Amino acid sequence: MSMIADGAPSPPADAEIFVDLAADFQDSGVGLILAELDRDMIGLKPVKQRIRETAALLLVDRARQRLGLAHGPPTLHMSFTGNPGTGKTTVALKIAGLLHRLGYIRKGHLVSVTRDDLVGQYIGHTAPKTKEILKKAMGGVLFIDEAYYLYRPDNERDYGQEAIEILLQVMENNRDDLVVILAGYADRMETFFTSNPGFRSRIAHHIDFPDYSNDELLLIAETILRARNYHLTPDARAALERYIEVRRQQPHFANARSIRNALDRARLRQANRLLDTATGPIDAATLSAIEAQDILASRVFSGGLSTSAGRSGDTPA
Repeated sequence: MSMIADGAPSPPADAEIFVDLAADFQDSGVGLILAELDRDMIGLKPVKQRIRETAALLLVDRARQRLGLAHGPPTLHMSFTGNPGTGKTTVALKIAGLLHRLGYIRKGHLVSVTRDDLVGQYIGHTAPKTKEILKKAMGGVLFIDEAYYLYRPDNERDYGQEAIEILLQVMENNRDDLVVILAGYADRMETFFTSNPGFRSRIAHHIDFPDYSNDELLLIAETILRARNYHLTPDARAALERYIEVRRQQPHFANARSIRNALDRARLRQANRLLDTATGPIDAATLSAIEAQDILASRVFSGGLSTSAGRSGDTPA
């Protein structure tokens, strides 16, 4: 029985008749990348599901090519939306590896930039800056964080539009050699796409990154500490649970980024505490333990948290 539907183009004479998708999945190494994603990143179930779906689509696309079925280069440009600290850059790096494994990009590297890397401050400066970044990114993935800052309609002397026009042209003409991922807050990205329909028409994959739950943030904290050979005492764990609950209600909370910064400051407090109280030799267990007081000394609990921070930064606590 013919496998090619009526009206479909005939396959080349040397085309395969059958494909083994399970074997392709195993041989491509995609399974390893998906397993790494599950192992290295806590939560993000809808994000992981979308990546698996994208991997399946590309595996099937490769199989269709081998069977001689009609196909065109897939559109792989993406939009990542979500709050700071939800793993967008890390996932972009995993996707670069996945696309490289499947043969859709040559190098599999990630170039992460913001507006300042692309837009110049005087006439004739933007085009060379943007083209230089694109040159570095070719064969891989270009990740543009807070992409909506490229467009500033309130400033008629702004050069962001020039960068946008160059990006759109390259996204269309070089989509077989470059994947562009735009990232930022969901509401601002929607406004950006409305103002720049050329981007919307070139992006096929929109992935929303949810905030982490309190339990997920605690697990992230313990994972970070374990990687650095630290651990929380039972009282410190309870204190950190309380910290997470309070901190996420305060300004400029940045999910895992805020937790990582909080742990860095807890380690500073622990080091000062040990130095102040040391009277003789101490063991590895003492050097590795984060105590409740190292968490509870945070300004988060004293109401002294500042309301000023950067665009997507985290305020010291």
